[in-house]
Amino acid sequence: MFKHIPPFAGDPILSLNDDYQRDPRPHKINLSIGIYFDDAGRIPVLDSVRRAEALVVAKGGPKPYLPIEGAANFRAAVQALLFGAAHEAVTSGRVATIQSVGSSGGLKVGADFIARHFAGSQVWVSDPTWDNHRSMFEGAGLAVHTYPYYDERTGGLKFDEMLATLRRLPPKSIVLLHACCHNPTGVDLSAAQWDALIPLLRERELIPYLDLAYQGFGDGIEADAGAVRTLASAGLSFFIANSFSKSMSLYGERCGALSVVCPDAAQAALVLGQLKFTVRRNYSSPPIHGGQIVATVLTDPELRRSWEAELGAMRERILTMRRTLHGVLSAKLPGRDFGYFLTQRGMFSYTGLSAAQADRLREQHAVYVLRSGRICVAGLNTANVEATAVAMAAVLGAATA
Repeated sequence: MFKHIPPFAGDPILSLNDDYQRDPRPHKINLSIGIYFDDAGRIPVLDSVRRAEALVVAKGGPKPYLPIEGAANFRAAVQALLFGAAHEAVTSGRVATIQSVGSSGGLKVGADFIARHFAGSQVWVSDPTWDNHRSMFEGAGLAVHTYPYYDERTGGLKFDEMLATLRRLPPKSIVLLHACCHNPTGVDLSAAQWDALIPLLRERELIPYLDLAYQGFGDGIEADAGAVRTLASAGLSFFIANSFSKSMSLYGERCGALSVVCPDAAQAALVLGQLKFTVRRNYSSPPIHGGQIVATVLTDPELRRSWEAELGAMRERILTMRRTLHGVLSAKLPGRDFGYFLTQRGMFSYTGLSAAQADRLREQHAVYVLRSGRICVAGLNTANVEATAVAMAAVLGAATA
């Protein structure tokens, strides 16, 4: 009956991670998967999260189905985190928010909503972007295209080319934007570039769809929400999916949300109703446990302060690894500019490695990076960063020798 079903080729990131697990070499280094590891190479359990979970468990009680849109305290806490509790968009009730199964679930619910209610719209994503962006929008039946973004020559942004492409898009086109810590390149728009982009989005009647999976890993919790708040203050309607997988180290709990900023509260109520209908036809309602941990951390003042300090330490550790990698590479290959490691932000960086060089790095040095050249900087630590830099210098140096 199922002989006609094609085999699954596998996810390129998860498949590479499986290869790493099978590699018997004791000195192997995994920079492929997008997970934050501490300096001992472990996934941390944040003290703020541990204490919040203890409070959630201590409450006990029954485990009913949550409302389709999720827990009210979680949704309110998400809005306050993204926009600020006193932001006009929040106080006027024009933000529709659902609790989703990770930000991936939020992205897909939003994609299904767009396919149903903006059927003529097509989606534009950055070149490159996270691979699953394309898959989720195409899975909803939407056509997906790319706009210029990463500049291989400079390790920076093709901002003028990006604007030129967006200026040609038809009204109601969906533009997928990374709010901070761009995955996979680590290259972000500056505040001035956001200020230049927003009038174009308004003029062309484009619909921004923001992905915010790494709030707190760029410049800090408040600063990393800057694009979200600026768009809302400018009066634009837009989608934003956000996640707590990285920022609270809650990967397997699948804690995320989707918010839609609308022109007014009446339209937000319509949008929320159709988001609920979309969820009901998919997974019916989100789980309780992880969302209540998040809500507890965000709303308990002591736990919130503790979480912000822990997240700040995670951000600073990544910055230290960036500086160390840059220093060793610059010393090994003095004629080459590695400054992009210092200007790129967040957990990821594009290294400039070609696919063939990434293969040699894995095969000859047991350093696992994606064939795009993306590395997860959070996989580096004091025990492996120098070895990684030496291996990268060997591969890059061989190419120029």
